[in-house]
Amino acid sequence: MRVIHLISFYADLAIGLVLAFLLLSLLVSGINEGVVRILSIRSRFLWAYLRDTLDGGEVVTKIPGYLKALEKGLRKMGAIGRRLLAALTDILPPPDLIRSRLPATIIGVFAKLPFGKDPRPDFASAPAPIDSPPLAPGPDAPVAAAVTEAAAVAADETVADPGHGPEMADPGEVASLGIVPPSEGKSMSELLHERLQEIDHTKRGKTSIATIPPNRFAVALMEIASERGGVANLVSDLSELQSPLYRPIKAVWDRSALDIDAFRKGVEDWFDGEMERLTLLYRRYVRWVIAVVGLLLTLGFAMDSLEYGKTLLNDQAYRSQVAAFGAQGAQALEPLTKQCAAGEDPYTCVTDVLSTPAFVKVFAYAPVSVTVAPGGSPKWRMDWGGWWDRVRSPGHWPGFLITFFALLFGAPFWWDILRRVTGIRSRVAKTQ
Repeated sequence: MRVIHLISFYADLAIGLVLAFLLLSLLVSGINEGVVRILSIRSRFLWAYLRDTLDGGEVVTKIPGYLKALEKGLRKMGAIGRRLLAALTDILPPPDLIRSRLPATIIGVFAKLPFGKDPRPDFASAPAPIDSPPLAPGPDAPVAAAVTEAAAVAADETVADPGHGPEMADPGEVASLGIVPPSEGKSMSELLHERLQEIDHTKRGKTSIATIPPNRFAVALMEIASERGGVANLVSDLSELQSPLYRPIKAVWDRSALDIDAFRKGVEDWFDGEMERLTLLYRRYVRWVIAVVGLLLTLGFAMDSLEYGKTLLNDQAYRSQVAAFGAQGAQALEPLTKQCAAGEDPYTCVTDVLSTPAFVKVFAYAPVSVTVAPGGSPKWRMDWGGWWDRVRSPGHWPGFLITFFALLFGAPFWWDILRRVTGIRSRVAKTQ
């Protein structure tokens, strides 16, 4: 019986720790999700990738003087300067004045992406139109200036036929329309959004689309190709635009041997692979947010896992002592009264101690806490001094470190551990 009782103690310890880590991990996930939603990180991340892949890099036309000075100063600092240059890649001037919209650093993800130029298309409440506008480079695309200049020269050299404009072109003449300047058409990313805009909602005037199924992307690309007179014409136009999409689409088209179904399936597989890579990159950056939030919560609640584990083990022991109070007398309450304030009624204090489960004590060391007396109103208590003494005490640091690393595993991990320890899965399966 003593062995069984001991096993029960350690099972309670495991469940208590796992439950505490689970709830704190859920809190970390909730804060992370709130930050991502408020800053629209997911949709910005997706459309930054789509604009880079479909339209090409972004031409940087204006560079603030302080950024130029900062770059020159860092280049003179040796190894430390090179590390800082790498960390500030998304902010400093690019070498060839063409920059990727997709951030390459954590600073770019959570500083430049949400607060810089928004890569998302404007929200449109209308459904997808039947006829799309002509294909054009993006306003900040590398070939935008060259296309605009070529169109101006062609307009001077060509006498337009007023009775047969571009809007009256037959299908056989679509290929001859070519690429128009940015002011007269839409870029590939804008045409893609045009095909998807019906199922969308606005977020500060921009699209909120954050995921695109691979099969829907393939169908949207086929729709754009049909407007251009076929896949072959679209591939030719992508080559003229110097779009990064040209090479993968051309490879898929050549491999499909002019089979439209094979081409659509090939585009689906390619885009699915790209989304997997993009998701892995996104999760790598988000881990930094989870780490920062986990550290702040660990220190904010002053959650010492080692001390909390001891409290869990003592929780049942305290109750056992009170159960033996009738046989042993008032001395049985001595270990409990040590937690009471000076001059406080021991029986009232012991009642409060026993009515507070050990799990609740995980939040008891926060600098700001609230208590609700029976039949009374909430009372806020601030104890910044006690919290700071606890945080700066080296004796608590190992427990803080264990809590921090435990939160990095995430809520799904601790939920799975809790189900395994408590047997929830087996009981649910047996009930079903």
